[in-house]
Amino acid sequence: MPNISKKGLSMPASPIRKLVPYAEKAYQDGKTVYHLNIGQPDIKTPEIALDAVKIHSLDILAYTRSEGSEEYRKKIANYYKKNHIDVSHNDIIVTTGGSEALLFAFGSIMDNDDEIIIPEPFYANYNGFSTASNVKVVPVISKIENNFALPAIEEFEKLITPKTKAILICNPGNPTGYLYSKEEIKKLASIVKKHDLFLIADEVYREFVYDGIEFYSIMQQEGLEDNAIMIDSVSKRYSMCGARIGYLVSRNKEFIKTALKFAQARLSPPTLAQIASEAALDTPQSYFDEVIEEYVNRRNTLIKELEKIEGVKVAKPNGAFYCIAELPIKNADNFAQWLLESFEINGETVMVAPAAGFYSTPGVGLNQIRIAYVLNENSLKKAVHILAEALKVYKD
Repeated sequence: MPNISKKGLSMPASPIRKLVPYAEKAYQDGKTVYHLNIGQPDIKTPEIALDAVKIHSLDILAYTRSEGSEEYRKKIANYYKKNHIDVSHNDIIVTTGGSEALLFAFGSIMDNDDEIIIPEPFYANYNGFSTASNVKVVPVISKIENNFALPAIEEFEKLITPKTKAILICNPGNPTGYLYSKEEIKKLASIVKKHDLFLIADEVYREFVYDGIEFYSIMQQEGLEDNAIMIDSVSKRYSMCGARIGYLVSRNKEFIKTALKFAQARLSPPTLAQIASEAALDTPQSYFDEVIEEYVNRRNTLIKELEKIEGVKVAKPNGAFYCIAELPIKNADNFAQWLLESFEINGETVMVAPAAGFYSTPGVGLNQIRIAYVLNENSLKKAVHILAEALKVYKD
């Protein structure tokens, strides 16, 4: 039998999706499962985006330009200008989701065995993208005790080697919900300039910022024209995860020229999804105001209920719609599977994402879970109640 590649064998399974078979079995057994495990918003997609697809007048569903249609990219650039980011449409490549944008970025700036420093915990697929690109993730650990704030710059400096090519952050963060301050961005800008590195910021949750705190993009930081690479997506902003439209943004002309070759190799981003995403840019501000208010209420409800549980430690998020909770258990993987297989209250149970998969350091985060508060407040209360009762009887 032919051999599978070493790269394929080393590709990590998704900590978010690997429990799906157990959830499906729970459904087959007649249970209701509250999904706290995946960032699929229950917020409705803007009608303006859906209507654009319904009423399109295309006779042929043809390729677009590899970098995305010029009209769409010009509208994206206008969106950024409204958000205090001055870029041209020529600084933007439309991709098949933010995932492809990251893969293009990795391929454009790193060779085999190069290194990228990432504060952890981080979006689990960064591990997968690095494996696919033959790149080594070098983690710098942020801690729940200080709400997952940026580690000291000295901690980054210790890790920089001749192989280091970039620092990657997610802002606001998945899985922590942490929002990097302007001062923290400036510190990162200083270190990448000093060591001639790229700074990649995954900013797909930029609209989800709470408590009156101002979001500060790496693209707003002066002096980073050659260093800054921004990843963006329509998935969360407009509740359009299935559209698979993302953006790669940089003022570094050589980087964009290189990334475009990767885009040309896959021909073009999806045409109908671009039509929907272009229309979504005209979504009224009232939509976002309502969404933010809803997520703030959900966050407050979730944190309040979690803090009632003895032995649970939780970091309060200021952005995105995730939080990390530390549980009084040894192994969250086993606990998450047990919840689906062996625990219920009145036919209901909960699905969570074990947080160890959001770290690359072995043995870290084993007793933590990521919770996505993408359910309504009543469902969140029920889910946390189930979690609390489960912890009372669970034995490692």
